[in-house]
Amino acid sequence: MNCCYSSISSLIFIILIFHLISISSLAYPVDQDVDHQHGPSTDQDLSSTMGYSPNSSEDDSIAITTIVPPENEMLGSEEWPSSSYYHRRCPNKSVEQIIYRKVKEWVDKDYTIAPSLLRLHFHDCAVRGCDASILLDCEESERRADVSKTLRAFEVIDDIKTEIEKECPKTVSCADILTAAARDATVLLGAKYWTVPFGRKDGRVSIAKEADAIVPRGHENTTTLLELFQSMGLDVSDLVILEGAHTIGRSSCREVQKRIYDHKGSGKPDGSIKKEYLNYLQRKCRWESEYVELDEETPWKFDTMYYKNLVNNMGLLSTDQLLISDSRTKPIAKALASIPTSLYAHIFGASMTKLGSVGVLAGKDEGEIRTNCNFVNSYDY
Repeated sequence: MNCCYSSISSLIFIILIFHLISISSLAYPVDQDVDHQHGPSTDQDLSSTMGYSPNSSEDDSIAITTIVPPENEMLGSEEWPSSSYYHRRCPNKSVEQIIYRKVKEWVDKDYTIAPSLLRLHFHDCAVRGCDASILLDCEESERRADVSKTLRAFEVIDDIKTEIEKECPKTVSCADILTAAARDATVLLGAKYWTVPFGRKDGRVSIAKEADAIVPRGHENTTTLLELFQSMGLDVSDLVILEGAHTIGRSSCREVQKRIYDHKGSGKPDGSIKKEYLNYLQRKCRWESEYVELDEETPWKFDTMYYKNLVNNMGLLSTDQLLISDSRTKPIAKALASIPTSLYAHIFGASMTKLGSVGVLAGKDEGEIRTNCNFVNSYDY
């Protein structure tokens, strides 16, 4: 019986790996001769695709490239989704180059801003889709919601938007900027580059109560998370893959104190937490205003340590640890714990591409292109 079970488990594992590899093809077109980790192979290619000068410093050009679309797409594609959306709209200006350079400037000054950009993007897409509604700064907006209190990096998007408005005014949406910035920030911490289609428009509606009702806080059950992801057009694989974003960044202790001191009102900590890890968390999180790394082992490196931690009962949030105990998510989480970071990075990029396509406003009469990401436009054009 044990041998039979082992064979079945191995077969399931192999099937899962092939499934995950097939997912990654969504973000990495095989017909493009591009190294997605380091960009085009020559300075001339880099200059033509990103607008970089061949004389740019090495630091400025790492880990960034743009997929050059087929000629017919460059000439004829005007609508979402298109990697060439801004080629005609901003001639001689590389929108992606500006975004990357600005993100790198901020990350170089404060590397903790990188996961904050990724989190900001998820919060945006979870409510009303990827429409930059999280950026609107007005009374009772998503940005003012209780669940948004620890969000940051708004100033990064403002900085990018200001620069782009100088070069290509009233053209590039805040939703596109946020999506690309989240990608670039993650790449700067070790992820693989993935293609971001452009053409999103910015929403005009942002409601705090919707954010508080929808965005996870780290203590939901797996069914609740699956229902949220399914409502966004994502599946169980995407849930487990995107939770891996917790391999970088930190959480406020406010979100974990009940788990480590009074789990489900028992007056005791969650018994599933590894003892040594629990001791560490209780020392780290005496006050809810403190912060603790989501991945205690390699908190600022994009890798698969998050999944290895789950196997060792070292998931910070209860939603993290449940991935390894729920039968719907456990096989995927265990598979991801055993694959190389390079493969996981490709898979992650594919799921991020799907996330960035949720609820996009792209129709002629949908949304707008904000000139200031914090406010809806006061005019039509």
